[in-house]
Amino acid sequence: MKAGFISLGCSKNLVDTEVMLGILQEHGIELTTNPAEADILIVNTCAFIQSAKEESITTVLNMADYKETGRCRSLIIAGCLGQRYGQELLDDIPEADAIIGTGAWSRIMEAVEETLKGRRVVIAGEDKSLYDTKTPRIRTTPGYTAYVKIAEGCNNRCAFCAIPLIRGKYRSRPIEDIREEVEGLAKQGVKEIVLIAQDSTEYGRDLYHAPSLARLLRELAHIDGIAWIRTLYSYPKFFTDELIETIASEPKLCKYVDLPLQHAHDAVLRSMHRPDTQEQMRTLIGKLRSRIPGVTIRSTFLVGFPGETDSQYQTLRRFLEEMKLDKVGVFTYSREEGTPAYDMPNQVHEEIMQERYHDLMSVQSKISERINQSLEGRELDVLIEGRDEEQPDIAVGRSYREAPDVDGQVYVEQAGDCKPGDIVRVKVLQGFTYDVVGERIDDKDGADEGNENETGEAAR
Repeated sequence: MKAGFISLGCSKNLVDTEVMLGILQEHGIELTTNPAEADILIVNTCAFIQSAKEESITTVLNMADYKETGRCRSLIIAGCLGQRYGQELLDDIPEADAIIGTGAWSRIMEAVEETLKGRRVVIAGEDKSLYDTKTPRIRTTPGYTAYVKIAEGCNNRCAFCAIPLIRGKYRSRPIEDIREEVEGLAKQGVKEIVLIAQDSTEYGRDLYHAPSLARLLRELAHIDGIAWIRTLYSYPKFFTDELIETIASEPKLCKYVDLPLQHAHDAVLRSMHRPDTQEQMRTLIGKLRSRIPGVTIRSTFLVGFPGETDSQYQTLRRFLEEMKLDKVGVFTYSREEGTPAYDMPNQVHEEIMQERYHDLMSVQSKISERINQSLEGRELDVLIEGRDEEQPDIAVGRSYREAPDVDGQVYVEQAGDCKPGDIVRVKVLQGFTYDVVGERIDDKDGADEGNENETGEAAR
């Protein structure tokens, strides 16, 4: 019996996929990357915004073709789409045999067994589950990088976001359990740990009655073998002075802050049910830059939220021009049923949203290019991920300034015999909008280095 998996959406979803893969293999099911060979096909779906839902449904229907052209006897829809729509989804897609929600990954074998008996089932409901170090897991990321989910769910109630409806309330994993997982990954040769949660800075409030990300990071920073520790999705609300100091003082912690801000006009932020103000954002960004030398700041912004006027959009535009953030993602508002924003008046026309999206991306692309050009002549440690397809003598990798999957890359000339997983010293030659080009300048393997700021001086 063989199973094929397709994982869509965010890195948090990817971890759920890896856990389900582990459970299947533990039960003797062989895994395959060729859907034509699979008896069981599982699509782990995303339902965050409309485009993600459309991609998920299209993928499911494409996989359904293998019921005719391949060996598929069981087609399972897993993840956020299944959690959100349940029986309705099973009724609308007769090709699907089972629905399994985000909180039911541990029951993946039950879904497989039921469908192979010819039964169509829905296994979803309130999500209370958390994986731990005892949970089987097969990593699909390169051997040198691993995602570690430190919490599940979300207590924020942003007016545009369906995630709390899908993933449930915030639930943190104990520090001891996370440390044990990271120690195991280090023994497997992992060099970069990427900590993820829906809201990383809220980590630990449910267990320890106070935001505890700084405490967790200090624990992980002393694990031998790990070179970089990177944290994603760090909401500003609980970004404490203690956390800033921890990032600044621990050499293994990437001086990289992923700070979803969403907007910069106070009235829009209130309408979004966001707790921040523009003044608070500016203060936090100022602290990060003054206390963490060489810090890279990434953020995401939403245009076209219901009621957003041109004047309010211009406030956001000016904010980006003035803040000069290193990396920015821009999204257009997606009207999601069940969220407070769905029924808000003054929904913004799609054409206007697209105009604002392209305008804001244009503003940021110029900023990003100037920032990357300012790196020219400076030295960075780069984690090698592979070779350029057209020019194999050029290696491709990332510095502390680039997170996997979401940011640009570093192209390394004169790379020599470096291989994926090596960390090498690179002098930046040219900066472009998203990527930089440099040349290798020594043979350092980076076993305990690799997270220095852009001036080449170790961040203290």
